[in-house]
Amino acid sequence: MAKEASQGENHGSVKPPPEPSPLRKARFFQANMRILITGGAGFIGSHLVDKLMQNEKNETIKTNVIGTLNMLGLAKRVGARILLTSTSEVYGDPLVHPQDESYWGNVNPIGVRSCYDEGKRVAETLMFDYHRQHGIEIRIARIFNTYGPRMNIDDGRVVSNFIAQAIRDEPLTVQLPGTQTRSFCYVSDMVDGLIRLMEGDNTGPINIGNPGEFTMTELAETVKEMINPEVKIITVENTPDDPRQRKPVITKAKELLGWEPKVKLREGIPLMEEDFRQRLGIPRKN
Repeated sequence: MAKEASQGENHGSVKPPPEPSPLRKARFFQANMRILITGGAGFIGSHLVDKLMQNEKNETIKTNVIGTLNMLGLAKRVGARILLTSTSEVYGDPLVHPQDESYWGNVNPIGVRSCYDEGKRVAETLMFDYHRQHGIEIRIARIFNTYGPRMNIDDGRVVSNFIAQAIRDEPLTVQLPGTQTRSFCYVSDMVDGLIRLMEGDNTGPINIGNPGEFTMTELAETVKEMINPEVKIITVENTPDDPRQRKPVITKAKELLGWEPKVKLREGIPLMEEDFRQRLGIPRKN
């Protein structure tokens, strides 16, 4: 009996496993959680990755729609002016070139990119609904491709991809066919345009971007020339629904905001290179 009692006492004294950090239950932590999958290239693992990536796309459209609704509700309560940074992606794969603000776009609503494109289009709709129904002061900027220091080095955007690859002595990967075009606005110009829009009297939408247009092959060749002439340029398969051309008409920005970009691509690339080299710890070769 004594032995059984002793065993019972010992059993009762076993400590339960520690509780996870309270942060695990925090909404912010869950929304920004990173997931590591070992064996993600295997049979089950690859299907798990597909499912989790689909969830990520759901979060993209939820952020655009629910996030915009939340901020509009706040602006309504406190009587604030609100600026939405929309995107040139609302024009989709444009059939009109270059694109001005009157163009309604050519967007595939069920494509792999549509979670972002349609999310921003819905966000613009919500902004104007609140403006008309509740008198909220709104401003909408349609921003085109932007680059500069502090970009995520491995975020998948073409300028950061090429610069990081050139610094690391890796081939520059141009997605086929290489003739697709983009227009690149340096971040200081973009910030100036957004401030002018926010402080002005025009609701928008207004295109904020640099009308200088480059093919992806031209961009790769420019980065190669300026950063690492020894690096190779190779082609890889493209993503579905990739727009063939993108260039803003900035007449409204010039006339209504007194804004136009000042920094040329060849001036902006060295500034971004310097930032990337510092963060990667890779100095320039003599």
